[in-house]
Amino acid sequence: MSVEPLRYEKLAGELATMISGGVLAQGDRLPSVRQLAQERRLSVSTVVQALRQLEGRGLVEARPQSGYFVRPAATVRSEPQARSTPDAPMPVDISERLVHVLQAGAQPGVAPLSAALPANELLPIAALHRLYSGVARRHPQLLETGSHVHMDLPPLVRQLVRRSLSWGAPLPAEEFVITNSCTEALNLCLRAVTRPGDTVAVESPAYYLMLQLLETLGLKALEIPCDPRTGMSIEALELATRNGGVAACLLVANGSNPLGSLMPDDKKRRLAALTASRGIPVIEDDIYGDLYFGDSRPWPVKAFDSAGNVMLCASFSKCLSPSLRIGFVAAGRHRAAVALQKTITSGGTNPLTQMVLAEYLESGAIDRHLRHLRRTYRNQVDAMRAAVSRYFPASTRIAQPQAGYVLWIELPEHIDTTQMHARALREGLSYVPGELFSPSGMYRNCLRLNCGNPHTPEIDDAIRRLGRIFGGGEGTPQAGRG
Repeated sequence: MSVEPLRYEKLAGELATMISGGVLAQGDRLPSVRQLAQERRLSVSTVVQALRQLEGRGLVEARPQSGYFVRPAATVRSEPQARSTPDAPMPVDISERLVHVLQAGAQPGVAPLSAALPANELLPIAALHRLYSGVARRHPQLLETGSHVHMDLPPLVRQLVRRSLSWGAPLPAEEFVITNSCTEALNLCLRAVTRPGDTVAVESPAYYLMLQLLETLGLKALEIPCDPRTGMSIEALELATRNGGVAACLLVANGSNPLGSLMPDDKKRRLAALTASRGIPVIEDDIYGDLYFGDSRPWPVKAFDSAGNVMLCASFSKCLSPSLRIGFVAAGRHRAAVALQKTITSGGTNPLTQMVLAEYLESGAIDRHLRHLRRTYRNQVDAMRAAVSRYFPASTRIAQPQAGYVLWIELPEHIDTTQMHARALREGLSYVPGELFSPSGMYRNCLRLNCGNPHTPEIDDAIRRLGRIFGGGEGTPQAGRG
């Protein structure tokens, strides 16, 4: 069921359509706040909120004593293109460099542009605090015993089954294993279906944490090219797996990290059929599935799996709190093997936190929270795209994410983002260099930015200074942009 947009969002959407359609041209003055309020029968505060949203998206700018104007630099950039990838699988060796990048980006005084973390003020931290207090008081037995046999709290599993109704079809409770995070879920699945030396098909570019898992487990990565809009190439996957030798396929179909792509249902159906027919288990990370920008929740590949071949992994770290450390996997026919790995490696997940999450989900608060969060993340991504368009070099290509809150950027070929990272750090700036998303070291002229924080003037200034490092201007229109 679609959600009725708020009044300010409706007004912002209508004005944005007028700008994109050329009815309001670059440099045009918008009607005054008072005029819009009178004509649309809205409060002044509602109109101001709509204009501020457009300002955050980089479409308009406020000029003192003059009003709001369509921003001259609101240009459209080309998107990155899929690249050819190596034919042979290869070992992964990124962990040491990645840890350095993420630790450096978390230092005080460094703009929060690297690690994909949401701003604390966007999360229901206070509500979770209250639940922890209440659950600990009402269920003291949860902290009295631990179990490596009965690891999954039935109230939480029940809530996950209910939520799976929006994933294409309700999943049976017997499929679920509660984990300490989505990362652990992915790790358990890899342990269950691969052995050291095996080859795993991955997206290219791929989420660096997935590559780290392959590295620590002694697995090789086979890069499959991805379209920035529609995700992994099924044709390339078919060719790569034609002669066997691939032990598993690891991907993010909804809101891939770093591209933000969204695989269409037809491709998901073909991927599920192809991998099942060739006996290749699919490990699907759906952590961004609830953070879509469209009208309805995209179904995972799991929805098209009739063979129990897809292991669906996710957590609530991107929408509730990274500190919850609660994830899950609906493991299909691999459930027993995944549960065994869970028992061996870490045992049961904190039962107190399981109950807190179960009660939060049961309250229905998450759906209201997610509606707000999706709008917020979409606006923050739009604002970041607009800032990159204003400040980065003329031939920069910018992805157009369809879910999540990260942004993939392709700079001119001569720019090496790995080499320039140290200079950015000296100026209090950070990002994740593109080569860390590829076991073969591709994408050296690319980078990923975190859009999980409100696009404040400080963030905008950080993007301006980062663009200057890469050779961009200071926000004035340049010849050749578009």
